[in-house]
Amino acid sequence: MTASSRPLRSVLYIPGSRDRALEKAKSLPVDAIIFDLEDAVAPDEKTTARGTLAAALAAGGYGARLKIVRINALGTEWGADDAHAVASMGADAVLLPKVDGPDDLDALQAITGDLPVWAMMETPLGIINAASIAAHPALQGMVMGTNDLAKDMGARFRTDRLPLMGGLSLCLLAAKAHGIAIVDGVYNAFKDTEGLEHECAQGRDMGFDGKTLIHPAQVDTANDAFSPTAGEVDLAARQIEAYDAAVAAGQAVAVVDGRIVENLHVATARETLAKSAAIEAMRAE
Repeated sequence: MTASSRPLRSVLYIPGSRDRALEKAKSLPVDAIIFDLEDAVAPDEKTTARGTLAAALAAGGYGARLKIVRINALGTEWGADDAHAVASMGADAVLLPKVDGPDDLDALQAITGDLPVWAMMETPLGIINAASIAAHPALQGMVMGTNDLAKDMGARFRTDRLPLMGGLSLCLLAAKAHGIAIVDGVYNAFKDTEGLEHECAQGRDMGFDGKTLIHPAQVDTANDAFSPTAGEVDLAARQIEAYDAAVAAGQAVAVVDGRIVENLHVATARETLAKSAAIEAMRAE
């Protein structure tokens, strides 16, 4: 499975300091795990959390799940030590919080070397610089930090997320322009399944690859929302078949279910089938 086809429907935060949570994550049907050394770890536990997380990753058992470690910001007293530690943990990527610009990623890469980098997009300056951040050669993905962004903006939380829409859209466009992954921010009310369904649908329809989650109870909702439906898979297959037949007959377009199918629709259809196949491959593992 290539990085571009890897499903990222559900991306669950797990405290790097909690053995029980680290063990439970091995059995959860998540596409990716963010092992957190930042917000989920108390200041007096941050040093020991590095060793706890390193031991868990060394023990393995996380299967095909993407393993991302979120460190503390490099400007904090823990950030540099976190970065040095994660460089040898066997993680798939390191996630840097509070990214304001590409220089922050340069500073991280100077410590972590070839380890792929992800960026938390959660500051007003970072949102303004989204395009230059997304263009960084080490960057493989962006994570929306909607709680911190709303705080810094002084925005109110609304079900339509209207105050955040500008920032979400800027980061989404930057990620798509540079071909990197981008996942939506968390939904705080983990017992509100209906609200989560609404926000997942909004993020999916905008074009996000998946959603970050704060509780295992949210996993199934995110997986369902960001998976192609059976109807979408069926339509994609029929669009490809009809278009290939039309091209073979010397035509440039096909018609499926009363709608024109051109090459751009076929490209989307192929992406749908590839995503569905990648999800099934993960399930098999």
